[in-house]
Amino acid sequence: MSLSNSSARYGSLAKLFHWLTALGIFIMIPLGITANNAPSGNEAELAWKVQLFSAHKTLGIAVLVLAVIRIAWMLTQPKPAPLHPERKLETLAAETVHILLYGSLILVPISGWIEHAATTGFAPILWPLGQSLPFVPQSPALAETMAGAHIVLERVLVISLFLHIAGALKHAFVDRDQTLARMLPGQADIPETEVTKHANLPIVLALVAWVAAFGVAVNLGVFDHGPAQSAELEQVDTDWQVQTGELGLTIQQFGKPVTGAFETWTAAITYDETLPDGKIGTVEVTVSIGSVSIGSVTSQALGADYFDNAQFPTATFTADILRTEGAHRADGTLNLRGASLPLSFPFDLKLDGDSATMTASFALNRQDFGIGANMQDEGQLANTVDVNVALTATR
Repeated sequence: MSLSNSSARYGSLAKLFHWLTALGIFIMIPLGITANNAPSGNEAELAWKVQLFSAHKTLGIAVLVLAVIRIAWMLTQPKPAPLHPERKLETLAAETVHILLYGSLILVPISGWIEHAATTGFAPILWPLGQSLPFVPQSPALAETMAGAHIVLERVLVISLFLHIAGALKHAFVDRDQTLARMLPGQADIPETEVTKHANLPIVLALVAWVAAFGVAVNLGVFDHGPAQSAELEQVDTDWQVQTGELGLTIQQFGKPVTGAFETWTAAITYDETLPDGKIGTVEVTVSIGSVSIGSVTSQALGADYFDNAQFPTATFTADILRTEGAHRADGTLNLRGASLPLSFPFDLKLDGDSATMTASFALNRQDFGIGANMQDEGQLANTVDVNVALTATR
């Protein structure tokens, strides 16, 4: 059998690429569905869920590479002529579905890969490279957008695959022709005809189908990622108004750092640098727990086993500001997830007239607040959570 296509049949390389791709798809899609639905309530379940997602992502990249090779080979080959050229509408539909399949085999893995690269944590790709991508920033917003695109494109892939299989079965059992046979091993008994060209209209129709799919997805709210879970905080009376600030956290998941931040929080600050050493001010910080963004584990972090945002939508830190020989310390109480525990940490403070810059770093033990209490294996999720605070405020 020839490696190359002819006007009547596909060559052995085209057949090999076709069936390897089909095998990858029929493994990858169920694997992704299983991983997405797998529970993660304890260490064993989470470890299994991570393995499933890692396998899904790794296989997805393998299918992407195979699809690129397959399309490159296809573009160099003659296109076997349709067995029923008089059925123009049917031929057009078949070619459009083929384009949707080829495009989806590229777009579905790429969208998932960009989502993976734009966020941190949870289920690494098992290839030596690929955890990050050039020109793809660490961006929760980008990751959420690509997650939505991945869902839409995966649906297009599934529908196209269904139509492709239905067409093949129609040719085999209704038309009883050799359309399916010429993609099977062996030589289909089909006479050579004039070579056909790759048409442009199916490409246009496929583009229209993708645009329509995204239009439907937008109307259904697939790309809506508003702060629906985030508690709204009231404005506070404060002597010092925070102008810019960051309340970040870093956890260690499966031995790798995962960084995040709380987007919504308020700070009521009193501070008088003219007072003698001792208590020279107070601070009360209120944090909207639902505003946390921590890579691909954000939804998990907000669940009942962790922050339990539904029951405990805010956290508060109330403290005295102490100064001893020029060194500053916040000494107070952190109320988080229903637990109130003392918290004291030093911080750096720089004053420039009526402007102040403050930075601090400290560590918390998540187990002290019942966060992830069923996750005892620190190899999976470390107990220590590093917190970083930076803000500028004006008097």
